Amino acid sequence: MLVDVLTRNWGWIALRGVVALVFGLVTLFNPAIALTALVLLFGAYALADGIFMVVGAITNRRGERRWVALLIGGLIGIAAGLVTLFMPGITAAALLGVIAAWAILLGIAEIAAAIRLRKMMTGEWALGLAGLLAVAFGVLMIAYPTAGALTIALWIGAYAVVAGIVLIALGLQLRRWGRLHSAGAVA
Repeated sequence: MLVDVLTRNWGWIALRGVVALVFGLVTLFNPAIALTALVLLFGAYALADGIFMVVGAITNRRGERRWVALLIGGLIGIAAGLVTLFMPGITAAALLGVIAAWAILLGIAEIAAAIRLRKMMTGEWALGLAGLLAVAFGVLMIAYPTAGALTIALWIGAYAVVAGIVLIALGLQLRRWGRLHSAGAVA
């Protein structure tokens, strides 16, 4: 079951949250960062987040079929990170498109996983909330493409901080759920 895959990999989810939180705080405390630095920082974040998500989806999957949504979300993150890192000269509008597409697709993958988890555990709301935040962030980037670099940096930082906190909470919830259910299976 998907919940088993996520429970076994709760640490990767929490680590994604820590990376997002650090990225967001760095961006919020230095919003005047040059656009090139922001591009590279986002690329590194999306790549790291995608790698953690792929590892979390593949590690200990034990023949599960429902890990594919997480794998796809991770591959999308890796692709967004690589495009951003290898093409840092892309225009701000193109960067916004990459960020918006990544956020929306990642959010959809997380919402799909949360819907499947609803039948298996409580606390799945955190993954669903992370997905909704990602989709809302992507839509915001599409709706206001002419916002200044400083505003965009603040949006990105705020999103990453909130998403980081939600992912850390989800990781800890999955850890608790796994401990409760593994203790019940042993008893």
